[in-house]
Amino acid sequence: MSGQKQGGAPEPEFEDRVRVLLAGDASLVRPSPVPYPEIRRRGVLERRRRLAVGGAALAALAVVPVGAYALGGGSTTTSPAGPSPSVLASESPAPTLSPTTTAPAPSGSPTGPAAPTSPSAPSASTPSATATAPARPASAAHQLLDGITFDQAAAGLGKCLDYNKAQRQDPSYTDLGKPADYRIILAMRSTGDSNAPGDGYFVVAVREKPVPARLICTVKDGAAEGLNTSIGDPFGDAKTPVVPDINSGKLYQQSVIDKGNWKLPFRWGIIGGYRASVATMTVSYGDSAGAVVLDHGWFVATGTLAKQVTAAPHLKGYDAAGKLVYDSDQDASYEKTLP
Repeated sequence: MSGQKQGGAPEPEFEDRVRVLLAGDASLVRPSPVPYPEIRRRGVLERRRRLAVGGAALAALAVVPVGAYALGGGSTTTSPAGPSPSVLASESPAPTLSPTTTAPAPSGSPTGPAAPTSPSAPSASTPSATATAPARPASAAHQLLDGITFDQAAAGLGKCLDYNKAQRQDPSYTDLGKPADYRIILAMRSTGDSNAPGDGYFVVAVREKPVPARLICTVKDGAAEGLNTSIGDPFGDAKTPVVPDINSGKLYQQSVIDKGNWKLPFRWGIIGGYRASVATMTVSYGDSAGAVVLDHGWFVATGTLAKQVTAAPHLKGYDAAGKLVYDSDQDASYEKTLP
């Protein structure tokens, strides 16, 4: 065999050639340099990260006990990235209140839930609605009756609109909007009768936009029922200066079943539209006079009956000079007797 002596020992010439080749290859194979700058940069970042995590954990230990009580001692909220140290700490029992700690006030009284917060009262001449609450009547003293507050009337209106929304599957459903679209023009107690047992209170509210609307709703035992609505121009085709609402009978009479046997005393009301030519109005029902308020195109007449009647309320309207311009007795479209 070439390059090997007899007996198996390699030839000196062949060995020298192999050493030269190996030495040449070794010079070509070198390890890559150590990236000292990158190693140092990563080390600095890691130290900073550990310091930040440690500081956050210390801050969480200082803050969480108060937060745990504010959340009810055990409420947790998980963010998309996972629970934070403060959230995990809030799972521990809430600390005992110290003598100087004031607990949050209850949201309602022992007798029932708190009434909704009312807006600041605007002037009587410019009632306005807030973002969530309806506008106030022109005269609270003559339109919010029988101890019913504006807050209660506003809450009743909200219940009535919610009641309407619950009927959205009905083919005749009409969206009546939200409370802030309306102005409350009357709230008074309602007297139950044989057709609708149980006392409660009426809420009457109107809106101008996007389409004129009027609703009369009864609230009994905290729930709305008996919703009556009218959409469109309250005057309709009538040309008279005063137009009593044809559904006002809900407010001034009891059931036909109880004819001649009404529950007394009886709080009554009647509403309708009036034109600019009308400056004042009067109303009488039975043998007593009632009060009338003119509220931005709507009149609201109210009173209390002490005895049974058979004729509807008698309305009169006068211009600024005191001239009679409307008399319900002369209005052919007005039902003058009770059914």
